[in-house]
Amino acid sequence: MFLYPKKHYAALTIFCVGVAASLILITGGCSKDATTVNPTDEVVIEVDPSLFIQAGLAEPITKVTKTLSDGTSTTCYKIVTNNTPTEHAVGPWCPTNITDNASKGGIWFEVGKVYDVDGAFIKNLASFYNDAVWKLYNTDGSIKVTNTKTACEAAARPNVDPAYNNYCVECQPSYVSGLKKTFYIPVKPVKLSKPVSVMGMMGSVIGIAFNGVNFDPPAPTSAILGAHTLAPMDDAGGHVNTSTGYHYHAATGMTKKVTQSDGHAAMIGYALDGYGMYERLDASGKEPSDLDDSRGHYDATRGYHYHVASAGSNSFINNFRGAQGSFSVSF
Repeated sequence: MFLYPKKHYAALTIFCVGVAASLILITGGCSKDATTVNPTDEVVIEVDPSLFIQAGLAEPITKVTKTLSDGTSTTCYKIVTNNTPTEHAVGPWCPTNITDNASKGGIWFEVGKVYDVDGAFIKNLASFYNDAVWKLYNTDGSIKVTNTKTACEAAARPNVDPAYNNYCVECQPSYVSGLKKTFYIPVKPVKLSKPVSVMGMMGSVIGIAFNGVNFDPPAPTSAILGAHTLAPMDDAGGHVNTSTGYHYHAATGMTKKVTQSDGHAAMIGYALDGYGMYERLDASGKEPSDLDDSRGHYDATRGYHYHVASAGSNSFINNFRGAQGSFSVSF
């Protein structure tokens, strides 16, 4: 059970249909001859607000003028969400006994792989990490789980309260009831002169899924493991903290996707810079061979766009190609 992906992942990219037959040629918008094609023209695709699930929105999407990360003032979509996915369940995260099967727990990422957090995984953490200090369970087999908001807040912070060392950490959505998230995303992406890394962007977001939940930078697993705690994601790659509520650290194929008629990987949301985010693999199970350092590439149908990393990598993309909008949380 330690070395195989969770049951859901085999079907992550089977939803796309068709096979790419040819590139669509885009005519130069300023050419006198409408049939003339300029292959150097770059197609820039605007954000499509109709793709968002209406049930996930706290108010209608509107257009406003905002300043992006590079100082550019431009038109952005204001997207206010209620942080509640409608296409999949939230949780579970921590099993409660070392006899529990995979249905009672979530998943964990380590060295690019996804592991089921079932009772056996918890029981064998000392062997898994080659560290005898690990022991998240009691002599009767019950697992030590944070089961109050106070315990969640003490254990889910970077400097874990020593009282919660050797705990399985989970925070419930009920701890942040009434939370709303506001995203400002440029209607039309503004390309930067040089990509900006997403690493270390604590307190920010990578992007937004069509259900209104944010894609976050990598989870700080070194801080978590340093306190001999485990903070699993659920099967959808998400978990909760009391600062930003429910959020994703991986794409596992359980959120809304927009399939592509040419067999290209399905679209799953937008990055904070307005470029589209797509699944890693296409309909034939292949990853694009021409991805840049940001995990993006270009085609004439979708313009520049990103392909997310594998779930086990605890990440989505490496850099922002464009100037980013902003994100905030309110209660």
